Amino acid sequence: MIKEPQNKAPVSTSRRGLLKAGAVAGGGLVFGFSLFGCEKKPEGDRKEAPPEKAVGQAATAASGDAPGLAHDAFIRIDRAGIVTLIVHKVEMGQGTFTSMPQLLAEELGADLTKVKLEQAPANNSLYADALLGGQVTGGSTSVRAAWKPLREVGAKVRTVLVQAAAKNWNVDPGELKVVGGTIRHEASNRSVHFGEVAEAASKLSFPATVTLKNPADFTLIGTSQKRLDSAAKTDGSAQFGIDARLPGMGIAAVAASPVLGGKVAAVDEQKAMAVKGVRQVLRLEGAVAVVADNFWAAKQGLAAAAPRFDDGANAKVSTASIVADMAKVSEGTGAVARNDGDALKVLGQQDGRRIDAVYELPFLAHATMEPMNCTVDLRNGECHLWVGTQVPALAQGAAAKVAGLPVEKVQVHNFYIGGGFGRRLEVDNVIQAVALAKLAKGPLKVIWTREEDMQHDMYRPYYYDRLSARIDDKGMPVAWFHRVTGSSIMARFAPPAVKNGVDPDAVEGAADLQYSIPAMRVEYVRHEPPGLATAFWRGVGPTHNVFVVESFIDELAYASKTDPVAFRRSLLQKSPRTLAVLNLAVDKAGWGKPLRPIAGRKMGRGVSTQFAFGSYMAQVAEVSVGADGDVRVHRVVCAVDCGQNINPDTIVAQMEGGIVFGASAALWGQVTLDGGKVQQTNFGDYRVMRMNEAPAVEVYIVNSRDEPGGIGEPGTAGVAPALANAVFAATGKRVRKLPIGEQLKKA
Repeated sequence: MIKEPQNKAPVSTSRRGLLKAGAVAGGGLVFGFSLFGCEKKPEGDRKEAPPEKAVGQAATAASGDAPGLAHDAFIRIDRAGIVTLIVHKVEMGQGTFTSMPQLLAEELGADLTKVKLEQAPANNSLYADALLGGQVTGGSTSVRAAWKPLREVGAKVRTVLVQAAAKNWNVDPGELKVVGGTIRHEASNRSVHFGEVAEAASKLSFPATVTLKNPADFTLIGTSQKRLDSAAKTDGSAQFGIDARLPGMGIAAVAASPVLGGKVAAVDEQKAMAVKGVRQVLRLEGAVAVVADNFWAAKQGLAAAAPRFDDGANAKVSTASIVADMAKVSEGTGAVARNDGDALKVLGQQDGRRIDAVYELPFLAHATMEPMNCTVDLRNGECHLWVGTQVPALAQGAAAKVAGLPVEKVQVHNFYIGGGFGRRLEVDNVIQAVALAKLAKGPLKVIWTREEDMQHDMYRPYYYDRLSARIDDKGMPVAWFHRVTGSSIMARFAPPAVKNGVDPDAVEGAADLQYSIPAMRVEYVRHEPPGLATAFWRGVGPTHNVFVVESFIDELAYASKTDPVAFRRSLLQKSPRTLAVLNLAVDKAGWGKPLRPIAGRKMGRGVSTQFAFGSYMAQVAEVSVGADGDVRVHRVVCAVDCGQNINPDTIVAQMEGGIVFGASAALWGQVTLDGGKVQQTNFGDYRVMRMNEAPAVEVYIVNSRDEPGGIGEPGTAGVAPALANAVFAATGKRVRKLPIGEQLKKA
């Protein structure tokens, strides 16, 4: 059932909303506004240059500086009617550079093909995201944060443009219509495009309030639009960080200590310098880099240098030792993330049946298609970075610290990102590149090989979870206990987010469980593994918790001798949106109908539901399992309720990509240590799903008018439990430890 929107009342942004408009040199109109309602104090008569263009965007910029517009974001309209939005988010394949212009163009009445997007410069005080507290692209927040502000701004800008045209024609503004960037007066058959009235509009005052469109009147929002970045990415003109080129630039291949904390012991510089094209050999405490005219020469020179390292204190760390420590600390009481009723008391009772389980999830690498890289130019008391990063302001600050410069002397030239997945929320590559650039002769591009990237990643944490539940005589759960043990990314990345010892990311998807169970307790035990750095990985907490929760729910359904879907339905009566996506997914998947047999293989279906990143989702996976434990995924049906959808094509693409990404990790993904060293080096031993292995993916979108949820990460989280539950349905083997493939081969 579609709810009627509750947005007919006027929207007010006051003085903390749309702040200022003015003409720019060369003609046109510049609007400065606070995108997220964060009030900024005037900074005198200081002039702000228009933010630098994002690489690959063919924006037509108005010339000259924008006087006195030191606010969160800008809109420019030039004489040709081109609308340029400067925004703080980055594009890493998730469709931001299309969906955000859609939001603006919907209320502005612009032609989407004439809306261009420019990347905001690094500035944490001006471009901080309200949901994340910094200039960050992550957490599936881009549309959620911009949903109302961008539409409000579009409506306000449209209002002054219409007023300017009406004043020029001496007619009532109510008689004018705006379509595709053109303002029309049908009675007199007159029309002008935005650029023709932009300068006149800059002299008018903005309305205090605006009324946003009724969703029933949307013409862009909710429609599939071609990606505005597709052409450049298809013809090769799109630029990524690794494409940066500077005159006289050296290119460096780098080798860091294979053990975290190790130090350089010896380097054969003479042999390295003998390689044709090699310019320099650079040494840091824990890494060696060879600089050459090209990357091949640098790589050959590094091999000739044959750096050796003292491993240091972490030389004996192994996966086994880490897990043994986690198992021990997981026995202690954790910080309480949720406590409904008295779960511990009910678990101790004798009625019904108690089920206990331990689940484990491995370290995971990001395996980005574009290897980590950063280009640095240090000269004349300034530092310029060319890099693809999800955190430009954080990169700016880190570079300034290493270079010993004020932050304002560091400029970040941000690029398209060739695979983020959370890896480029970190700035370890920037720190290393700037440190090397201080030793280099001239501009320097540092590229990590795939092996260097795989073995020096910042990994998705290892998780060790203890679960217990009690079901009554009717098979219904009456108590639920879940203790999460793992490292705290938030404690390092955003310490204020950790409250009362609970990392909110580590328990997302567990503490906000949608199932109705009378007594429920969720705890978190922080444990930091030695010798390995952990970080965000496409979905992080939910990718772990949804697997654990949905697998354990399946265990309870089996124990109660109830169909897994019927069991979930009985627990979701107070979560209608979760129930709706479950019903949609199983209906489209044909739940209960026999699967087409494949000779020599066992067939099974599995299901999962979830609520994460503000979106509701259910997935049904169909798999077959061979006698040797080989798992093939044939079909995945996904139903998603992400609130008001912006671009359905983007949603489908994100679900498809997330499902393949998550399935690869669930089936084969793991990072292991021995002797303090990561054992995986490349796609040969860190397997990802190939095209011929990819399942048919069907995505069904619930037509909702609720506030938008995130879509970049949810697809990754839901597929692992659906696969594991399908494997159980096929074989009777319960997978409590990932990856699935390894566990089946051990069974």
